[in-house]
Amino acid sequence: MMKQSILTLALTTTFGLSATAHADALLDQARQHFEPVPMMVPKVKDNAVTRDKVELGAMLFFDPRLSASGLISCNTCHNLGMGGDDNLETSIGHGWQKGPRNAPTVLNAVFNVAQFWDGRAEDLKAQAKGPVQAGVEMASTAERVETTLKSMPEYVQRFSGSFPGEAQPVTFDNMAKAIEAFEATLITPASRFDQFLEGNVNALTKHERDGLKLFMDKGCVACHSGVNIGGQGYYPFGLIKRPGADILPVADKGRFQVTKTAAEEYVFRAAPLRNIELTAPYFHSGAVWDLEQAVAIMGTSQLGTELNDNDVKAITAFLKSLTGEQPRVEYPILPVSTDRTPKPVAMSAGSGH
Repeated sequence: MMKQSILTLALTTTFGLSATAHADALLDQARQHFEPVPMMVPKVKDNAVTRDKVELGAMLFFDPRLSASGLISCNTCHNLGMGGDDNLETSIGHGWQKGPRNAPTVLNAVFNVAQFWDGRAEDLKAQAKGPVQAGVEMASTAERVETTLKSMPEYVQRFSGSFPGEAQPVTFDNMAKAIEAFEATLITPASRFDQFLEGNVNALTKHERDGLKLFMDKGCVACHSGVNIGGQGYYPFGLIKRPGADILPVADKGRFQVTKTAAEEYVFRAAPLRNIELTAPYFHSGAVWDLEQAVAIMGTSQLGTELNDNDVKAITAFLKSLTGEQPRVEYPILPVSTDRTPKPVAMSAGSGH
């Protein structure tokens, strides 16, 4: 009995502690590249996130009357019940027009360095103004939005409470600030990967830990790091080998359309990977529906390596551990339109703004 106990102790010391040490080493390595999603709503530059403003922003996020047709809201393309996007290759907007790019998730977007695939909006309030005025999306104008909001007494009251001391609180800019405040609350903490980062090495399975190790060692972490596992920099799509035109459309030159700098042709913001299993299809073109296929493509195009099937499956398993607790949002009861509220604009399919 004593010999068996000594042998058991020796085996535990040899194998058990080495496995623990291996997991701890992996945790130390991961903490050099990643941070967990915070449990608290982050601060937003030049925009206090107050309860009144968040409640107003939620109303505006779900209100289709910000669009000319009265049919499209922010939630149409950033559906909070489906991972914060619309699960379409590219979004369908005003007059059934097809948008040029895949809709990024709004979840955790507050942690991105900038918004949109090309980073043309410096923050969420700048981003909120774009789709409202885009002819291919909501096809409205700042003036129409202000007229719409001012026509409803409840909105006027809520804007006054959210922006105290302002002589004219109902403005297009304040609409964007309220939506930004609401979107700042759309964070997804407590994923199993976050629990791992916080010290529970058993929160990930061995397969997922193997995928995490590959993700770091193969070089994925060069573009996908930080709180949002991406969203912090701009990189050429096809750094080593450019994908075909079905995945990387020739006409969409990415950040070049913003900077007009030749060196930034086909450069895009690195996609944030939080909740990635919920947001298919993938890439700015929305051309890839399978996550394993997307991982394999990134290996070839960005890393210059053919990932074998086991590596692809392990990395994909790790990516699925990034799904956090989804925000619980109560659908708001919206203010009632009045006879001064602009009537919806009926537009035929394919027609312009």
